[in-house]
Amino acid sequence: MVLNIRQREILDLARVSGRVGVEELAEKFDVTLQTIRRDLGELSDQGMLDRVHGGAVLRSGVSNIGYEERRRMNDAAKASIARTCASQIPDNSSIILNLGTTTEAVARELMSHRNLTVITNNMNVANILVGNESCDIMVAGGALRRSDGGLVGDLTTDFMAQFKPDFAIIGTSALDSDGDLLDFDMEEVRVSRAIAGLARKTFLVTDISKLQRSAPVRIISMARLDAVFVDQPLPDDLMAKCEGWDTQVFVAR
Repeated sequence: MVLNIRQREILDLARVSGRVGVEELAEKFDVTLQTIRRDLGELSDQGMLDRVHGGAVLRSGVSNIGYEERRRMNDAAKASIARTCASQIPDNSSIILNLGTTTEAVARELMSHRNLTVITNNMNVANILVGNESCDIMVAGGALRRSDGGLVGDLTTDFMAQFKPDFAIIGTSALDSDGDLLDFDMEEVRVSRAIAGLARKTFLVTDISKLQRSAPVRIISMARLDAVFVDQPLPDDLMAKCEGWDTQVFVAR
């Protein structure tokens, strides 16, 4: 099917924000709700979006969204999450930062911190923090993924195993209602699991849209986290689980 101009713009909006709403789209394009629902239905039929109550989200599957699209998605939410997370990191700390556009946002918020030691398998994190002269950076070895600047594989996992940092800050591609962190790449998952088991405290940084996505590989449960940093409150049942697990939840403002 050939998309019309409005449908192409709707798809572009979904790629930027991760989600689009029927009412907001109807107002933006000055058309009826039924017209937008038909557009979303056709985009869903073509495998480009998944319908959800009140709108649609980018389709989840067995492969992740491209890095540049992920970088643009929910950028304001990621920035606020990153600021909130960085406020919990004191100077004179050691930190592991793994792959992901939200962990890269945290790196930008650490630019004014002093006397940090940062261990990472994310070349983008290293390139950001090289501008902080008070930050020592240790980059893992491993196979470089050109698509997102990530280092993965057994060499990466072995490198990470040498450290016991104060904090691990990790991201996730998806989050389910049971509180499991999910991802697409088994090699990346192995590194993330290793990182979470090394640090004295493990923090997850993620925007709430990850609850609307799915991925095939389980990383860990939120029960193993010390804190979660999100842009909106978690659903009540998941919040109750976090309270039972003693996992703190920080909602960014």
